[in-house]
Amino acid sequence: MVSPFIQGMGMGGGLIVAIGAQNAFVLTQAVRRNHTLAITLVCCLCDMIFISLGVTGVGAAVAANPTLTSLAAWGGGLFLLWYGWGAFRSALRGGTLEARGDGAGSLRATLIALLAVTLLNPHFYLDTVVLLGSVSGQFSQDARTLFGAGAITASIIWFSGLSLGGRMLAPVFARPMAWRVLDGLVCLVMWSLAVSLIRPQLVA
Repeated sequence: MVSPFIQGMGMGGGLIVAIGAQNAFVLTQAVRRNHTLAITLVCCLCDMIFISLGVTGVGAAVAANPTLTSLAAWGGGLFLLWYGWGAFRSALRGGTLEARGDGAGSLRATLIALLAVTLLNPHFYLDTVVLLGSVSGQFSQDARTLFGAGAITASIIWFSGLSLGGRMLAPVFARPMAWRVLDGLVCLVMWSLAVSLIRPQLVA
C-alpha cells in the first residue's frame, strides 16, 4: 500500500506543476535572477500554510461559501487581466536580459507582486485548501498529517527546481526574441486563467 506521504507528494506535485499564474511569475523572475531565494521561500511558505489549513478541514468550509467564492473569482480574474496586460506590453516593447545578481526589481515590490499573483488567485485555494484538504479527509489524523507533509515536500522540490532552472536559462534570454516569447506566453497564461475565473460568474 502506498504511504500517505507518497500519495501527498504525488497529488501535490501534480497540482503544483500545472502551468499557472504563480509558476509563470516565478519562472519570469528566476530568468531575471530577481530575488530567486526570497521568491522560493515565500512560495513554499504559502503552500505550507494553506495545505496545512486544508488537511485540518478548512477546505470544506471555504468551498461551502458561495459569496466568498464569487468575490475571490472576480478579484483574482481582474488582477490576472491587469498582470497579463503588463506582460503583453512588455512583449511588444521587447528587450534583453542583463543577468546581474538580484536584478533591477526591489525585493518589496517583487514580493508584493508574488503575493498578489498567489493569494488573489482562487485556483491556489482550490488546489491547496479544497482539493488536497478533501482528499486528506479519507485518512486518519496521523496519516492526514503525513499526506500534508508529502504535498508540502513536493512544493519545496518544485519551486526550488523552477528557480534553479530559470537561472540556468538566463543566457538564452539575452536574446530579444526569447524574451518576447516568454512575455507572450505569460500573457496568454494570465488571460486564460482570468477568463476561466470570470466566465462562470457571468453565466451564473
